[in-house]
Amino acid sequence: MRSSARSHVTRGDVTSSDLTRSCAWSIAVALLPLLGACSGSAESGAPVNGTALGNPAAAAGPGLERPVAMAPGAEAGAVAPDANAGQGSPPTEGNPSGLGVAPSSPEAPGGGATPASTPAAPASTPPTPPPVAGSPPDSPPPATMPPATMPPATMPPATMPPAGPANPVAPPGTGTFGQQTPAGRGGAVIRVTTLNLTGPGSLSAALATQGPRIIVFEVGGNIDLAQGRITIREPFVTIAGQTAPSPGISLIRGGLTVLTHDVRIEHLRVRMGDAGAAAGAGFEPDVTTDGPEAHDIVFNHVSVAWGVDENLSVSGPRFDGAAATSRSVTIQNSIIAEGLMNSVHEKGAHSMGTLIHDYCSDVAVVGNLYAHNNERNPWFKGFATGVIVNNVVYDPGRWAIRLGAVLNEWTDSGITPEGPRVSVVGNVLLHGADTPPERELVGSNSNGSAFLEDNLAFDRAGAPALVAGATVALLNERPSWPLGLIAAPASSVLERVLASAGARPKDRDVVDQRIVADVRARSGRIIDSQDEVGGYPTAAATRRTLDVPADVEAWLRTLAADLE
Repeated sequence: MRSSARSHVTRGDVTSSDLTRSCAWSIAVALLPLLGACSGSAESGAPVNGTALGNPAAAAGPGLERPVAMAPGAEAGAVAPDANAGQGSPPTEGNPSGLGVAPSSPEAPGGGATPASTPAAPASTPPTPPPVAGSPPDSPPPATMPPATMPPATMPPATMPPAGPANPVAPPGTGTFGQQTPAGRGGAVIRVTTLNLTGPGSLSAALATQGPRIIVFEVGGNIDLAQGRITIREPFVTIAGQTAPSPGISLIRGGLTVLTHDVRIEHLRVRMGDAGAAAGAGFEPDVTTDGPEAHDIVFNHVSVAWGVDENLSVSGPRFDGAAATSRSVTIQNSIIAEGLMNSVHEKGAHSMGTLIHDYCSDVAVVGNLYAHNNERNPWFKGFATGVIVNNVVYDPGRWAIRLGAVLNEWTDSGITPEGPRVSVVGNVLLHGADTPPERELVGSNSNGSAFLEDNLAFDRAGAPALVAGATVALLNERPSWPLGLIAAPASSVLERVLASAGARPKDRDVVDQRIVADVRARSGRIIDSQDEVGGYPTAAATRRTLDVPADVEAWLRTLAADLE
């Protein structure tokens, strides 16, 4: 999604399908103690190196909240030419990442304390004043190398321990923003029986169906969007990609937009690419939410690559306030990688991971792998709120995590933009071939503020790198935190994410296999075209008849656990 005051507009819409009611569930997680060797505290905007950054007054996380059922409603999907024409615990059987929720004693966000073994870092100088209005929107922060006296990280990423033993699956509706959605739960089960883009038995037809619905797949392979875009317009839908036979479902050569509420998308791949389009022709596919109806949405175990605009974003109009744009959205356990750099975007060089647009609120980015994106890993813009927890960012270019409004976009709006307020906890940055030596994990282009705790950063040699740039205003308490979310220790995150992120992690396609291998070997680069890394995946259609039991939700959980 471009960082401008616009929403996706479809043209030449062809009726598509709706999603069935979701049997959404959260990731199972049991509370793990924070590793004292990997945490610390800070209360200023001074740069901090690869040892953890935190605050001794911060809570380990609020208590678990039971799911809240929501009444179903109805509003249709469309396939159209692309409108841009232009948490922490040991892993579980159903959640080997170990990132999610677990019961804990109720506490207000920001309460509690870090372990006694964690020394408190002394307060240092205030943050550097933000750039003045009108500064270039993509100006990087001042380069600041880690102080030479900073101690090295206690555990380089190559030696991070593997995930622990399994635990039971947590109930749905806990842990991250939007997880309370019923999605298609209790609705009609609609079977996708063809890889055709439209027509009877297609995904588009299933999405266009009104009413709560769960979409299951009796076919596996690629659905070619032919430079188009699937638009989900009807609410209360679950897309259950775990039901497809191997190799699963991949959408290729196009994008996907969610314009409605109560949507859960699981175990789905989207491989956008340039699709042979000419530069400047307007083909700029992404996966995004958009507009005032886009809320209570969960992307869980999806794999998104080769976006021409962003890969996977949360978006909407800029100036209309929080109620008029996307909100209560979770992106979790996913692989978001290889945004195309010098491709066909009208602005030229791009390669973006995730944009959380202005005013988007309660957005959780948890347990994901960001790899080979030049920037936006993710980027929270003006007024945005949310959490960035237990992610791995590998080989970013201009920015890793970016916080801040673009001040000159607000010049004629009559609104003074406030910066985003984000909790950034338990993340890992690994420099790659395209990462400048001075690149920090968290930076700000203007007025970004964050609570930082237990984050790690390493340069290409495995030495500690910068965690926070001087332009980030550090907060003493978490400004945002979903009830029930427990962050895993940063020292365990790399192996957890590499083992469990993305669609069908036990049945990964060649693209995800290669990206994960890049991270392990510290290889690969930012790319300009999907053709540089083997091109679009090819897969013959596979089929199987599904015997859907009465307890659809338990069945979906079992199928997902078998793949995770």
